[in-house]
Amino acid sequence: MPRMPSLLSNRLAKRVMRPAFALVEQRMERATSALQTDLDALHHAVADLRRQSYGLGLLLDRAGRDGHRMPTATQVDTLVREVRAVTGDDGERARHDVTVAYRHLVALEALGAGGLAGTVTDVCGRLTTVPLLAPPNGEVLEIGTAHGLFAAALRRMLRRGGVEARLTIVDPLDGSPTREDEVRGNLILSGGAGPADAARIERGGFDDPDVRGRIADRRYGVIVVNGSHDLAAVRDLAAPGAVVVLGDQPRPAGLTGLGRVADSVYCRAA
Repeated sequence: MPRMPSLLSNRLAKRVMRPAFALVEQRMERATSALQTDLDALHHAVADLRRQSYGLGLLLDRAGRDGHRMPTATQVDTLVREVRAVTGDDGERARHDVTVAYRHLVALEALGAGGLAGTVTDVCGRLTTVPLLAPPNGEVLEIGTAHGLFAAALRRMLRRGGVEARLTIVDPLDGSPTREDEVRGNLILSGGAGPADAARIERGGFDDPDVRGRIADRRYGVIVVNGSHDLAAVRDLAAPGAVVVLGDQPRPAGLTGLGRVADSVYCRAA
């Protein structure tokens, strides 16, 4: 059977179909041009994101502290639920205060010497939960301070709730990890124009009876315990209704557990 010639090899057919071919080519050129435009825009967007990510990483990565400061949406949602469960907040204040606490964390670590010990969720959880639990007075005792930045941040958060905190810090401050002058410099970041004794530092270990005797001149509305310490002695320094923040350790009588937020346990003193 003789082979039929290709339609595209027929001069008449090619002449008739030339406009159709031209139209197809034009449409393909437009589509290719549009695709190239989109690819160029995507390339520039990715380059911008890389630049932004690098700058953000310099501010929020783990260099010089316990961990990075970039929480996920899931972590924040979980933190808000835990704060609400411990404090009884049924509105949007918990989420709002978590956001403000995060901004304090980033700002103080950027301005201060050293960092705040702990994960971003634990630090923000403490800064949010303590004020929401409405301490009975503004006397704040921090046992073990590292660099003093948490105390500065907590004072700022309490002030937002109308409480002007007077800080007492107990720490050996023997140069590991920090020195007293660094702590005092960081405490300036707490702001405010409080009295001269708005922040006092008692150098030494909490297990030293002399240290405990010097700080026993008042009862504290907030006690933050970093590390393992004698919780019976902690309880004896707490004002009625005080908020006590602990790690995972057995509690003596007189400290009622309220629940856990991130890595910290919250108690109310009798």
